[in-house]
Amino acid sequence: MWDKRLTEILCDICIKKILKDNRSGTHFTKDGWLKIMTNFEKETGKACSQRPLKNRWDALQKEWKAWKKLKGRDIGLGWNLIKRIVDASDDCEFFEDVDNDIPE
Repeated sequence: MWDKRLTEILCDICIKKILKDNRSGTHFTKDGWLKIMTNFEKETGKACSQRPLKNRWDALQKEWKAWKKLKGRDIGLGWNLIKRIVDASDDCEFFEDVDNDIPE
């Protein structure tokens, strides 16, 4: 179900809700999720319950935290803003362990 377009729509909706403060602490309120579901259906034409939307949002948050942790380390990985891809320098430490695990 989750292609790039739907993921971007969900992110845009959730970010707008965060900025409008429809959360209690770090979580969306019931009313916040209801508005997210309504807006998601309006923008995509797909009715979706709270569970798959929340599961996707939670998964994206985990991926973001992992990315921030990786990007924050000086291991030779970076983000190419023009190509919108992960970029690795020639001396990138990240792939050294991976290369050792690949049988010849």
